[in-house]
Amino acid sequence: MRKPLIVVGLALALGAPARAELLKESAHELTIQGQVVPYRALVERTRVALENGPAADIVSTAYLAGGNNAAAERPLIFIFNGGPITASAYLHLLAFGPKRLAIPDDLAADPAQFKVVDNGETVLDAADLVFYDPAGTGHSRAAEGSRVEDFFTVERDARELSEFVARWSEAHGRSASPKYLFGESYGTIRAAVAARQLVEHKPQPVRLDGVLLMGQALNIIETVNRPANVMSYVVSLPTLAALGWYHGKVAPAGRTFEAFLDEVRAFSTHEYLPALLKGQLIDKAELARVSARLEALTGLPAKRYEALNLRVSKPRFRMELLADKGLVLGANDGRYTAKAGKPGEDASGVILPRLYEAFADYQKRELGLPATLGAYETDSPVKNGLDGWNWGNAQPFGDWPYMEDLRVAMQKAPALRVFVGTGYHDTLTTVGAAEQALAQSGWPRERVTMRTYQGGHMAYTIEASLVALMRDVRAMLAAGAR
Repeated sequence: MRKPLIVVGLALALGAPARAELLKESAHELTIQGQVVPYRALVERTRVALENGPAADIVSTAYLAGGNNAAAERPLIFIFNGGPITASAYLHLLAFGPKRLAIPDDLAADPAQFKVVDNGETVLDAADLVFYDPAGTGHSRAAEGSRVEDFFTVERDARELSEFVARWSEAHGRSASPKYLFGESYGTIRAAVAARQLVEHKPQPVRLDGVLLMGQALNIIETVNRPANVMSYVVSLPTLAALGWYHGKVAPAGRTFEAFLDEVRAFSTHEYLPALLKGQLIDKAELARVSARLEALTGLPAKRYEALNLRVSKPRFRMELLADKGLVLGANDGRYTAKAGKPGEDASGVILPRLYEAFADYQKRELGLPATLGAYETDSPVKNGLDGWNWGNAQPFGDWPYMEDLRVAMQKAPALRVFVGTGYHDTLTTVGAAEQALAQSGWPRERVTMRTYQGGHMAYTIEASLVALMRDVRAMLAAGAR
């Protein structure tokens, strides 16, 4: 076992290399696309220290394939979930890891029967994977003398990641390797800000080839569906329509799903937005006409749209679409339903207890983690909700500049490319919000790829969507290698 690592700030001051404390190493193999791929699993603790700020001991899990001789040329993907802040167990055991919890297409299936299987879709044959948990989640903790709350800002949370990427890469001789960040949900904000920090890193920039955003939250003004923000209703409409289609409230009328969504997009831009901009000044005839069209596209009665002056929020839609059946739609994944009358309960959260159980068992049996590490924390330590997080904007005339962070990163790193993926049935970070983010971002369009998938916030729980997502990630890696 390696010696315990030293504080990075001191190590750099003395000119010593960054180090990591090896907690467990194990050897495995997996068949990926017909090829047997040997790989090592490394669970390590890495100290990161922010300049004039707190320090954290990050426990990460890395999967390395291809042998040491090929390591420098192999891409690295640093993978993390959102929150703020959560552990990476979701992407680890449902999407990218060498094992995955298989979720059947039957949404009524008993989660207790879900099996952990080999993940033949993982991109481990094409890139090494590093799963990152911020301090206070997973097995990562604030270092002695620091508090986990010291990292509860957009800038510091991202700096914690960017310093980890730099330190881990240096410790493993991978500073020259192609590097990618894959963030989900709030993790997309972390990825965007960390991308800017990495390309501006001192004393020299850290190589960064791509940023992959799943369920993007960068244009948070549209994402959260604030009541007075008319654009948020426009960008939410494709998701409401997709849910109406899925739950049989919309007549296909000979259209494919994709053609239907294109029709929704056209209506939202050319008719819905102008009507919303008129507010209470809209005349009765136009209100009735637009409301009737909204019923045809989403399945919610026109009378509800008229009564609400065309403004039906995502939470209201989830509560009302199947109210005649006494059901409410899930927030993370609106395909799921549950009996109404249980405030705060998300119908699509039914899979999570089984995921947590399976991941704990995986860490023990497959990775052989010592019990001395303690429990793997899946809950966010931000206990008082989003109000416990410093979003970096304390005055009413400021901006929420997360798309700008990524624009700056792309400007300073001309080869940096961006991928944005969204689930059609995700009511938290919607397809329309992602499309609006690209339209308003200033990102070079030729360096951005957008994809949509059947499913919700974690669209990869559908096997077909997982296959498509991994294919798109492979395409991103292949394009970077050209």
